[in-house]
Amino acid sequence: MKKFIKLFAATAFVAATTAHSGWFDDDKETVSAKQDSKVYTLTLAETWPSNFPIFGDATKKFAQLAHDMSGGRLAIRIDSKNKHKSALGIFDFVKSGQYDLGHSASYYWKGKDANTLYFTTMPFGMTASEQHAWFEYGGGQELMDKVYAKHGMKSIIGGNTGNQMGGWFQKEINTVEDLQGLKMRIPGFAGDVMAKVGAKPTNIPAGELYTALDRGTIDALEWVGPSLDLRMGFHKVAPYYYTGWHEPATELQFLINLKKLNSLPKDLQDILTNAMKLSAYDMYAHSEHASAKNWADMKKDYPNIKVKTFPKPVFDALRKANSELLEERAKSDPVAKEIIDSQQAYLAKARAWTQISDQSYLNSLGN
Repeated sequence: MKKFIKLFAATAFVAATTAHSGWFDDDKETVSAKQDSKVYTLTLAETWPSNFPIFGDATKKFAQLAHDMSGGRLAIRIDSKNKHKSALGIFDFVKSGQYDLGHSASYYWKGKDANTLYFTTMPFGMTASEQHAWFEYGGGQELMDKVYAKHGMKSIIGGNTGNQMGGWFQKEINTVEDLQGLKMRIPGFAGDVMAKVGAKPTNIPAGELYTALDRGTIDALEWVGPSLDLRMGFHKVAPYYYTGWHEPATELQFLINLKKLNSLPKDLQDILTNAMKLSAYDMYAHSEHASAKNWADMKKDYPNIKVKTFPKPVFDALRKANSELLEERAKSDPVAKEIIDSQQAYLAKARAWTQISDQSYLNSLGN
């Protein structure tokens, strides 16, 4: 991976500087002539604790890539939750300019702007590959720009976990009635869906999850999946581990203060966003690897964990609630309607190909 990052860094540096800076225009100065040697130091606040695996690795790789691709002209200082003390304060930090950059998840900001939550993942929505295609070629980035621009920010993909597990439960879920009054940590649109079927969703930062579950503050929680869940110890206090429905393609985000971004030389703006996208890709690969490894370890080392899938009546109730909420949001907010329509149209198109390619292949294997 290190060799790959170094190779890509060099390639991306050339692409960023040549494609956008005028090397191919005889009437302009060359990039090398225009570049200065000034070092631009940027600050980044992340939602995660210090040295948090995978998520925190993505920000470190981003900072190293930005440094290397810029020839040392970009220096990124990362402050974790331990330093800034506000895991869910990243939106305000970057909007106000207290920090230049952030790393978090868009659906945490639904209280700031309800239309931000669509850009992390949606229940029963796109897979990671489908969603990445939507962001890059299906209008997703443009819609995200529209939502964040009014807050003086730009959001760039920040790493995908892939399909997440449905969560850890202290009691088995057999019917929709078992969800009534259930106190569960579950953020984003999925939290609204759970509320609609009678649960009591809440959002709690990562560092407080185990204690909340152990002390009964919550009855259940979803975090990520085997890539990160086992190290948290949730299986010690909640033996039922349910498969997913709510986050099929959880995309983290890099936030950039637009005023700061626009103050940088153009080549550094391009390098910054290219470094974000490469570290996002690497995080997705890292997540897939860790999930595969930890799933195998879990089956061997923790055989008492009971892996479950919600019964069909429960899934049906959740899907019905999800559809009703989407319809309500689309009717009440024209921007929400634009995003929802775009996602649903792209999902229908992309899913037809996913079914004939990936799903047919897996089905043909018979295991």
